[in-house]
Amino acid sequence: MSLNADEQRAIATAATLAAAYRDGLGTAPAVPEVRPEAMVGRFGEGVPDTGALADAVIREVVETATPGLHSHASPRFFGYVCGGSMPAGVAADMLVSAWGQNSASSWESPAVAEIEQVMCRWCLDLLDLPRDSGVGVVTGATVANTQAIMAARHALLDSEGWDVEERGMFGAPEVPVLIGADCHSAPLAGLRYAGFGAARAIRVETDDQGRIRPEAFEAALKGCAAPPLVILQAGQINTGAFDPFAEIIPMVRERGGWTHVDGAFGLWLRAVPDLRNRLAGVEEADSWAVDLHKWLSAPYDAGLCITRDRGPLVAAMTARGAYLPDPSNTWEPSDSTLELSRRARGVPSYVILKHLGRAGVQELVARHCRLAKRAADRLSQDPGIEVLNEVSANQISLSCGSDALTAAVLARVHDRGKVYPSHGAWRGRQIIRISIINYATTETDVDLLCDEILSARRALA
Repeated sequence: MSLNADEQRAIATAATLAAAYRDGLGTAPAVPEVRPEAMVGRFGEGVPDTGALADAVIREVVETATPGLHSHASPRFFGYVCGGSMPAGVAADMLVSAWGQNSASSWESPAVAEIEQVMCRWCLDLLDLPRDSGVGVVTGATVANTQAIMAARHALLDSEGWDVEERGMFGAPEVPVLIGADCHSAPLAGLRYAGFGAARAIRVETDDQGRIRPEAFEAALKGCAAPPLVILQAGQINTGAFDPFAEIIPMVRERGGWTHVDGAFGLWLRAVPDLRNRLAGVEEADSWAVDLHKWLSAPYDAGLCITRDRGPLVAAMTARGAYLPDPSNTWEPSDSTLELSRRARGVPSYVILKHLGRAGVQELVARHCRLAKRAADRLSQDPGIEVLNEVSANQISLSCGSDALTAAVLARVHDRGKVYPSHGAWRGRQIIRISIINYATTETDVDLLCDEILSARRALA
């Protein structure tokens, strides 16, 4: 099969326009030109009666979509926790689409299976987690948390003689669930998806940084009638704080429970020798969730579900059809994920890791943590701004006094469009939340962020 002239032009045009878009992110506004209501109807209503040339469609889509694109990949985007999609990964992602591999089977796509296995081994090395862990390449932390919770469900119920994959949750033995009061929504979603329910989880008291209090955890653990599923956090979304793993995990192990760690972005501090002590003891957990499209700056979507023992993960995930061969010399990608059909989403992360190397990953994480401290120090010098968290990673939460003034300052910053921090809520207060995690963010970008916030506060105070 050969490409015709129109198909060749479409691919070349898409690559050219994509490069132009990325090239302009450093100077483009950090906010969309229009919001959702203004986009309604721009892409048509009914299905077109006749087709159009592929090249023309690509150009039209780009022209129409551009005003409604948010600069998530901009070095001046500080909202949420977006890594920015490193260009090396973007280039690899274009190859992934061109290759068109269904990457669930090593037999059907041996090259992708090997690339992804190498990438997983490299990540276990960088994060210094057990090297023989089971790993599933997934869409992100929500699915990674869900899969790990399902693996824990299998292991805990199996120890009670209950086959949850065959018999389901109806009539199953009780599995207590303990989770911090300031957890992220992703593991709560995972509890829902796994049939545990979010509301029945026992919320354990936390401190002013969102860390579980060991004494409160010990008291909650004593109330568990069976080995529990415990969900801890490496990187609280508002403060960047880490649960006291070294104190809590041994308690869970003594009770025969399963400890899972939601480490979407915070687990990457393990890659930096000078920062890894902030997560002391996290390697003793039973499972971990981590994003690749956050600190590694892989293109959306990419994450890892990691389990110390691969057996429960495979038991919970595998749905291998009779038509798929059973290779003896490798693990099957579909045995570690919920998907039987998926793109080769691990390839861009492999390319990024090969591009950066260990030193590059360490520099990336350390730089962002250093820039977060720089921003917090400068902003806190203004008497009208209060930084509400200890800067233990890359997250900053600040208030401008009243909720109304904080919201007004953020709105003014957004209206100017030079930088984009996000809103949030912390301890009953409205906050401006800053995430410094884009691979390209520099001191100049962070100084501009501070200038914009300080200027807006002084103009409105």
